[in-house]
Amino acid sequence: MDPVIEARGISKRFGQVVALSSVDLRLAPGEVLGVVGDNGAGKSTLMKILAGLYPPSDGTLLVEGREVRYSSPREARDLGIEMVYQDLALAGNMRIDENIFLGRETLRRIGPFGVVDHAANLRRAKEHLEKLRIHVKSATQRVEELSGGQRQAVAIARATAFDAKVVIMDEPTAALAVKEVRKVLDLIRDLKDHGIAVILISHRLDDVFYVCDRVMALFHGRNFAEAPLEQVDRNEVIGWIMGNRSGQDVPAGHDLN
Repeated sequence: MDPVIEARGISKRFGQVVALSSVDLRLAPGEVLGVVGDNGAGKSTLMKILAGLYPPSDGTLLVEGREVRYSSPREARDLGIEMVYQDLALAGNMRIDENIFLGRETLRRIGPFGVVDHAANLRRAKEHLEKLRIHVKSATQRVEELSGGQRQAVAIARATAFDAKVVIMDEPTAALAVKEVRKVLDLIRDLKDHGIAVILISHRLDDVFYVCDRVMALFHGRNFAEAPLEQVDRNEVIGWIMGNRSGQDVPAGHDLN
């Protein structure tokens, strides 16, 4: 089976600054891949290339075995590649259902004009939230009324509402209360059950070891190490983040949560 998305030899330069150098990544359908690395390792740059925000300076991107060259994030979304950003990019003064379908609303025709079919969008939003087992009082709640975990869930619902194949998540639990973290991680597991592949960027190794199938480390903009989760332990992964392949002699104070 072809990877749902694959990066081969991806490099990215910003002027004289080399952010990525010949990075490879493969993701199977329904797989959850944890991407780790210290600040400046190139994680976010790589994800923005996968999601169509940046063009690579060199290298090849493939979606389901076919080489692609995005000219915009919309082209990536049209191919089923979605990204949930740290700031979530939700409209707080709008309803949940309006946020889920913002910019991609169902329209109905009135003569030569198309107008938003609010009833159809609300019905579809309720069905999608139920499918993902996202619990809110009502799909008509305003986003500003929701908890941090619920907002993250709405952002994930929006990303998966249009036949997503891959959802990229950048530190989805970083700003959440402890009790909300597990709900978001369980939602990621539900995406896997629906055959959606997930790339999880996280500094929280507890999250990585709870939900991921495989972990990949970047160091100074390059591939450093990767392995299935059952073949590594926390100290090894902490070592990778610090550029230590053996995972030994990890300094005190670097037991990442």
